[in-house]
Amino acid sequence: MPYTDPKSALVYLDEAHLHQDTDLGYGWCARGERLWVASCSPGLSAKVSFYGLYLYNEGEVRLWPYARANGEHTIEVLRRLRAEVSDRKIILLWDGAPYHRAQAVRVEASDLNIALVPLPGYSPDLMPVEALWRWLREDVTYHHCHSSPEDLTRRVAAFETRINTDPCALADRLWVKDQLDPKEEELRFPK
Repeated sequence: MPYTDPKSALVYLDEAHLHQDTDLGYGWCARGERLWVASCSPGLSAKVSFYGLYLYNEGEVRLWPYARANGEHTIEVLRRLRAEVSDRKIILLWDGAPYHRAQAVRVEASDLNIALVPLPGYSPDLMPVEALWRWLREDVTYHHCHSSPEDLTRRVAAFETRINTDPCALADRLWVKDQLDPKEEELRFPK
C-alpha cells in the first residue's frame, strides 16, 4: 500500500562518490587476456560526493553535490531538506553511515522535526536510492571521463531534471523489489 499520509513526507537518503574518471560498464577482450583501456584520467581523488534523496510523496529525486559526505554536510542537507519540505513532518530513512549516527546530526534532525529511521545493516535492497546510483552511473559516468568536477556536476543535474519529469518511470526504476522474501528476512532478523 502506498504511503499517502498528507501530514508527513517520506524521504530516502543515501550518498555516493562519483569519480571524474570513466566507469566501465562492460568491455571485450580475448579470453584470458587483461582488458586495457586508454584514459586521460584525472585520478581517483578527482571526485564529487552526492547526497541522493528520493522524495517518495512527490515522486522526485534530489542530487546535491558536496566535496565529501560527513556530519557537517549531512546537517546542511537536513536543513536544505527542511527548507524544501517546510509544511510537513519528515520521515527520513537511511543507512547506518557513521556520520548518520553522529550526535550533532541526531540533535539537528530532532530540532528540525525530522524523524530518523535507520535501515537494517547490509540491506541495500530496501534503499531505492541505491537503484538511483546504478541508473545515474549507466547514464552519466559509464564510458565518459569528465573534464572537471563542474562538468560532472552539470551532467548529474541534467540527469536529475530529466528523470524527474516522469514520476511513474522514476518509481519503476527505483523500486526494483516489490515484496520481501521470507528466507532473506530470517537472515536479516534472526530469531
